Amino acid sequence: MSMLDCSDPGKRRRLRRIFREDGRTVMVPMDHGVSIGPVKGLEDMSRLMQELAKGGVDAVVVHKGWAKRLDFAGMGLIVHGSVGTDLSSDRLRKTRCATPFEALSLGADGFSLHVNVGSETDYEQLAFLAESSRVCSMLGLPLLAMMYPRGPKIVEEHSPKEVAHVARIGVELGADVVKTNYTGSPESFKIIVGSTRVPVVIAGGPKTSSAKEFLKMVHDAVSAGAAGVSIGRNVFQHSDPRRMAEALKAIVHEGASVDYAAEVAGS
Repeated sequence: MSMLDCSDPGKRRRLRRIFREDGRTVMVPMDHGVSIGPVKGLEDMSRLMQELAKGGVDAVVVHKGWAKRLDFAGMGLIVHGSVGTDLSSDRLRKTRCATPFEALSLGADGFSLHVNVGSETDYEQLAFLAESSRVCSMLGLPLLAMMYPRGPKIVEEHSPKEVAHVARIGVELGADVVKTNYTGSPESFKIIVGSTRVPVVIAGGPKTSSAKEFLKMVHDAVSAGAAGVSIGRNVFQHSDPRRMAEALKAIVHEGASVDYAAEVAGS
């Protein structure tokens, strides 16, 4: 579903700063400094923003501390509102760290939340998602829900059944855009996209060993109807983030082949 179908004028205007006219987007989340620490690639955030913008990235996701300090060089800004850390005794627990009001005051074009469905605290995360949806609707602020099947009962995080379930939860609770795992095949992911009824973007997960393998996943997801990507480490930990951003732009917005995109990325 295209973001252009959004009936709320405030959300529609802001979504146009996140998505292009083709209804697709290349997002780069950079909230990892809280969850896993100052990882490789995020040492110089100011320089990284400039490189991503030059590479054609449409929007970025950051915590409010960076939203106050960085120049986003024309890219859409999504402020992340939930937090968890690998230093915690429960790494799957996500608690609120920002509100839609704060995001709007920082000039954000969207607000995002991370929900681990299946974790022992998913009820707290789902409650915050539902409440944030209500507030975002009042403010005309698009809500991006990062929905993952994770917890003691989850055997496979990329299972089509589980991914379909968590994506549907995001829609049911009011998300304007859903981010979730790719299920491994265009056939299974197409069913999920078709039943979600809002734009779906895929996560990248840990950095892959092969750029071509990663780009094939992106190509397959887009061919199945994904509205783009929201991918961090496979972009900012690449030897040349700008070139990887250009490769993603080529697939998402220009319909490029995997081989061509790999060449653009320098792989």
